[in-house]
Amino acid sequence: MAEALTLKGPLDGLRQNATRAFGRVRDRSRKVWSAYPRETLGVGLLGVVGAAAIAGTAYQSMQSDAVVAPPAPPPLLMRQIAPEQAVKVNAEIPLTTGPNPAARPFAFKGSAASRAQATECLSSAIYYEAGSQDADGQRAVAQVVLNRVRHAAFPASVCGVVYQGSTRTTGCQFTFTCDGSLYRRPDAEGWKRAREIAEAALSGFVYQPVGLATHYHANYVVPYWASSLAKSAVVGAHIFYRWAGGWGRPAAFGKAYAGTEPSAAALRTAALSVPHIAPQPSAVAAAIDEIPGAEAIKLAPSMRGDKGVAVRFNLVARKASDEVRHVDYTKKFESSETLKWSLSGDGAATSQKPLGNSSKAEAPAAATPAAPAPVVSGQR
Repeated sequence: MAEALTLKGPLDGLRQNATRAFGRVRDRSRKVWSAYPRETLGVGLLGVVGAAAIAGTAYQSMQSDAVVAPPAPPPLLMRQIAPEQAVKVNAEIPLTTGPNPAARPFAFKGSAASRAQATECLSSAIYYEAGSQDADGQRAVAQVVLNRVRHAAFPASVCGVVYQGSTRTTGCQFTFTCDGSLYRRPDAEGWKRAREIAEAALSGFVYQPVGLATHYHANYVVPYWASSLAKSAVVGAHIFYRWAGGWGRPAAFGKAYAGTEPSAAALRTAALSVPHIAPQPSAVAAAIDEIPGAEAIKLAPSMRGDKGVAVRFNLVARKASDEVRHVDYTKKFESSETLKWSLSGDGAATSQKPLGNSSKAEAPAAATPAAPAPVVSGQR
């Protein structure tokens, strides 16, 4: 009660001062309106328009911040040029200038089961994408995968990043998930090294030279998106890129890791079950297209060996082979009677001797009796 009485006096004074000040402003406003009605109205309207414009700009800014989405990862489509020409084109693209900050260490937060799946997927990416390169080349690939995990444009799990787009014809982000590489069984020593690098990356190791790169490709190919991104590093046979502008800066890599991983085996099976047809302008590809269920596989140079093209057959091909009507070779092609007999033992003409069998000796013809001498009359 005493505190209330103590505060009542000052508050009454403030209310009285505010009332007197408001009265003076009101009286002055009436005098200005009476003397300059048009000018006052114009100034008032201008103030309203200005306030509306400011509010609209702020609203649009808020809206633009809300609707701006990260760029979609470009599909892995390559320009059809020779490897030698591709190396030259890639060399002519300059490295971007300016800072190339390193990524933050990746802190894996999840169960042991999720970590096992993440290790499997990351090891697969390292082995199939950079198995023929040295340790730095493999670390660089692992770093790109983890950079993507923390970027808003990509899935929030390691396996999700590695197998992104693997079930679409041209949408795979890592070539090995859609070019048939997964059919190739990894060798024990190479897989062991890939797993060691994957474990280190998931435990916080950062490969600094590639910085915040989210894209890369081999130097013997030229993707259509190469000129639209910032070329930031070259490690071994791979060229690394990051997005230009804000999406390639550290602030864009703040997405939290999902903490759980999908099944690596299920993703691998799904990737292998989808046909990935890469049309090639060649007679071989045209011939392959005529075979039901046959698919041409685009091989990386390290996998080609003496093969110019590889083919795999999906379930359509198996069904077609089961339903095809067999036509005997000797009936399908024109051939001589002797060739037919030599292939099948049937169909030899009666006038032909069996090929390779000796014929029986023919019996000598019987002697024909001599005709009697004619009798000539008058002869003795």
